[in-house]
Amino acid sequence: MKGIKKLAIVTTHPIQYNAPWFKLLNERGLVIPKVFYTWSQVAEGKKFDPGFDKEIEWDIPLLKGYEYCFVNNLSKNPGSNHRKGITNPTLISQIESWQPDAILIFGWNFVSHFNCIKYFHKKIPILFRGDSTLLRKQFFVKYLLRLLYFKWVYHFIDYALYVGIENKKYFQKYGLKNKQLILAPHAIDNNRFEDENGKYEAEAVEWKKLLQIDENAFVFLYAGKLEAIKDPFILLAFAQKFKGQPVHFIIAGNGPLENSLKAEAANNPQITFINFQNQQKMPALYRLANCFMLTSKSETWGLCINEAMVCGNVVVVRNTCACAADLVVNGKNGFVFDANNIDSLYQQCTELVNNTVKYKKMSIASKQLIKNYSFTHIVSAIENCLNNHN
Repeated sequence: MKGIKKLAIVTTHPIQYNAPWFKLLNERGLVIPKVFYTWSQVAEGKKFDPGFDKEIEWDIPLLKGYEYCFVNNLSKNPGSNHRKGITNPTLISQIESWQPDAILIFGWNFVSHFNCIKYFHKKIPILFRGDSTLLRKQFFVKYLLRLLYFKWVYHFIDYALYVGIENKKYFQKYGLKNKQLILAPHAIDNNRFEDENGKYEAEAVEWKKLLQIDENAFVFLYAGKLEAIKDPFILLAFAQKFKGQPVHFIIAGNGPLENSLKAEAANNPQITFINFQNQQKMPALYRLANCFMLTSKSETWGLCINEAMVCGNVVVVRNTCACAADLVVNGKNGFVFDANNIDSLYQQCTELVNNTVKYKKMSIASKQLIKNYSFTHIVSAIENCLNNHN
């Protein structure tokens, strides 16, 4: 497939982790993308997020720099949380009328997306983007059924753009060959989180004063939804171990567990809660902290770790989060922990808290390691795939 290619991209709705590289792909000019958004009800930009327990509208532009359309979604219960939530009778005809050379589909577990995959099979190359892993254990019978069904699903796919080690294992398990697997690593807008002129660092210093956090305290940060799957109560148990030490914890976010977390932490002055922060505030938020913690029971990746590393945070990641295998080198830029062994994590972090030289080395290592995870890597992977397809 030599020359400039037209690539149809099918995904549910604009998100801050994809829209910038759609724009970059278009700007580079080797591939002409058009994005077909299938959840038309979010065309205005707002949607209710049950994890944050509030309506969210991102404060950065997500629809600039590339061609797109919102395809009418006729689902009676629209949403990306169930198979029948995305139902677009005109999707295939709209894609065909644009006459793409290839198609990239995000997720297959929606009526319209899977119909697209089956329809365009053997007509044009089908690229697939999904970040599932094998980390969550399953009962044997359910495992066998999934094995058979998923192998059938993925036989329609020409290429899978895998995001990391655990995702690659998943695709291999369900029948894809190595020649079909292309690394397009999960990434964030690294440039937006960097701080060349010190603006975000200065903002963080003032913010810390407002929060009445000692400027010399070693700060651990959690930022995300306060819901069961994120297991934020681990943060309270961990904070308790540092009682009386020059250490502070910031829990940033909202969600169903917010009130119970605040009630349990009420007697610990070393814990500060702040509300959900939108994208423009995130670079300063990470710089409030020395170390970022991801405690989730399950994460298919954990892009907050990418963001934290760009900002120079040491990262502490639970072993149930897929990004741990790719982004965390134990003792170099962070620690991978087991929820059943918090004492071991405490020992590792105590050494970090009390050793400024070690902390600074690990902070620098985070910034260096994350340079290999950028939007440029994703876009290059797609361009190379289309140019090398026979």
